[in-house]
Amino acid sequence: MDGLASVQSRISQIHARFLPPAPAAPATSWTSAATAAGLTAGTATTTTATTGASASAGATGTGAEVVGAATKYLGVPYKWGGTDASGLDCSGLTQRVYADLGIDLPRTAAQQATAGRPVASLAEAQPGDLVFNDYSSSRPGIDHVGVYIGGGKMIAAPQDGEVVKVQSVGNPIVIRRLLPDGASAAPVSAASGSSLAGVPYADLFTQAGAKHGVSPALLAAVAKIESGFNSSAVSSAGATGLMQFMPATAKGLGVDAGDPASSIDGAARYLSDLTKQFGSTELALAAYNAGPGAVQRAGGIPPYNETQSYVTKVTSAAEAYS
Repeated sequence: MDGLASVQSRISQIHARFLPPAPAAPATSWTSAATAAGLTAGTATTTTATTGASASAGATGTGAEVVGAATKYLGVPYKWGGTDASGLDCSGLTQRVYADLGIDLPRTAAQQATAGRPVASLAEAQPGDLVFNDYSSSRPGIDHVGVYIGGGKMIAAPQDGEVVKVQSVGNPIVIRRLLPDGASAAPVSAASGSSLAGVPYADLFTQAGAKHGVSPALLAAVAKIESGFNSSAVSSAGATGLMQFMPATAKGLGVDAGDPASSIDGAARYLSDLTKQFGSTELALAAYNAGPGAVQRAGGIPPYNETQSYVTKVTSAAEAYS
């Protein structure tokens, strides 16, 4: 059996064990996607987040659900006064995210800064918390809010000309928590019952996989083989970050290769597109490594030792994580 046939035989043996036959249809809501990914720890019930402890008294969603709901709006254009997927401003985004989970928030950032209960510092912040900034000296008080996702990052709608994206929280002047303390910490343990427990960035793999219909185990495997989970990795060819994007590919996808959340989400989106284009996950992996053109010219996995080895290594690692 020649090298290519051996690779394809190995892939076929393990393909059915962890890879879905085709990307799943988009979930109609984050709750259904989170349930499928094992993230839902409770059912959100409608509650009005006003002030004080009563704001979270009826909230039974999780931090994972809040972050997942926020990721649905990545890429939506900024629109002052916007409150839906056609355009959002910063407080419109946070209000929309919590409304998706059945939790009512006031409309403006200043009003939202009195909802829930205070968090003393960024060191104590948990995914799903709201973080507030005063960026403009021309306007007194709070003028920006985002959804904290961990690691000093938040999902926010920044300003005119930009889109909803992951950005640094900077130095927030107010942090508020709407969920029970234990629920906000849910992303830390969301993967604890799966084979991704202990894997770096496990929750980002889970969230991106649920969003784009890609196996989280496959995403973790790509990161392991590409960079060894090193978000600062730079290859001799110039590929950068956790998922090793070449600059032109990252630019085309709108990915910040040095940001783990952006990189993982971009890789999930890219692999989903490649799988649809080529009809199988192994060909998508080959295209991820060698480029779509090489797969098209070869009519399958290109006859490159590096690419054949890459496909085998990633699928084997994904099998171990599945």
